[in-house]
Amino acid sequence: MNELNEQKINIKTSRSIRNLLKQKWLVVIVALMLTGLGAALTGVLFKAGIKSLEMWRLELLQKFPPLLILPILGGLGGFISASLIANLAPAAAGSGVTQIIAFLRHKPIPMGLKVGLVKLIAGIIAIGSGFPLGPEGPSVQMGGSVAWQMAQWLKAPIAFRRVIIAAGGGAGIAAIFSAPIGGFIFAIEELLNSARPVVLLLVVITTFWADAWADVLQAIGLDPKAAGFSSNLGFQVQKEYNQIVNFLPIDLIYLIILGIIIGCLAELYCRFVIKMQKQGNKWFKNKLVLRMVISGILLGFIYSLLPDTFHNLEGLQKLIADGEANISMTLIIFLVIFITTGIAAAAGAPGGLFYPMLTLGGSVGLACGNSLEVLTGHIPTTFIFAGMAGFVAACSRTPITAMFLAFALTKDLLILKPLLITSITSFLVARIFNEHSIYERQISLRLI
Repeated sequence: MNELNEQKINIKTSRSIRNLLKQKWLVVIVALMLTGLGAALTGVLFKAGIKSLEMWRLELLQKFPPLLILPILGGLGGFISASLIANLAPAAAGSGVTQIIAFLRHKPIPMGLKVGLVKLIAGIIAIGSGFPLGPEGPSVQMGGSVAWQMAQWLKAPIAFRRVIIAAGGGAGIAAIFSAPIGGFIFAIEELLNSARPVVLLLVVITTFWADAWADVLQAIGLDPKAAGFSSNLGFQVQKEYNQIVNFLPIDLIYLIILGIIIGCLAELYCRFVIKMQKQGNKWFKNKLVLRMVISGILLGFIYSLLPDTFHNLEGLQKLIADGEANISMTLIIFLVIFITTGIAAAAGAPGGLFYPMLTLGGSVGLACGNSLEVLTGHIPTTFIFAGMAGFVAACSRTPITAMFLAFALTKDLLILKPLLITSITSFLVARIFNEHSIYERQISLRLI
């Protein structure tokens, strides 16, 4: 009976969307383009803002001791970011992915441009001041908020609002990672759980527009070095990392073993983050400003005791992706990111977990690859990026999205098979412990 009712709802939803497309097809297309533009603009501004603050922070560290600068910046950034959220838009706290998922599941989550704008500013300040989180979570929420506003202006039916909000969230992923396919799959796999043709069409248009808009916006001066567009050559496919891919038959076994290891570690990470968030709620209740200030100071103190390499999260990911860290350094990076992102998430800081997950997974892949080389003399060249995909897949329970996010870093089609093997394995292993993703657990525990 439940399956029959769900089928009827899906048919009714598809029909209402088709009717809207017939009556206002031009308005719908413009709305999708503007949603992609809004997601791209906020995503590009978010990355540019974080980069500017990080460069300023690194300049200060060249003049003053880290033990003085990092705790002060962490506490000050936590205070400003939390004050903006607490006073203007409480829904802007936290990851952002969880909020969009909760809204699509009919939870009373505030949406709109105000939430997106506060998320943008507060997220830049928090991450730029030292909270080790990623820009993708806020970008998902900002993209969804822009989409919600478009749906309001369009006076669209509820069914279409859900689709365009999910498309806006996927557009946020596309803009941040330059991964339109990853954003498209994320919207379908995680946000909508839908494969209806009309829904796929609307989502794919929005996510690919967001990626194209992001390239154009970067090319006109917001972040020229990151652009995928040249005024002389047009759009270009750029690789963030150049990875040599050699895939031997024995690597199939090694990648499955890697997936098993990552599935266990990723589930441990999910439980740690959830535990830290529960403790944060227990200790601080609704005192967001206090918890972010204390967390910012604590994080600054921890990172001030570490080498300069740890003062830039993006630099750590590059160090891992290039395979330049030895086993001991890799394990230290994993431990530091594991603990500090849990603290940052417990603080309710406006930042995402996908970026740290990629670094954590890459660390495991590099450590396992180096260990395998010591034991057998053979190192699979795909272990680092397979580890990245596997960790995201196990935490988010979205193996296809994870595969395409890791693929977006290399743009090498040969790496897709190894990524999928590890992603599926880690996903299945993690589901043995708990069938729900970290975001679903946050919703069920009201940790948003």
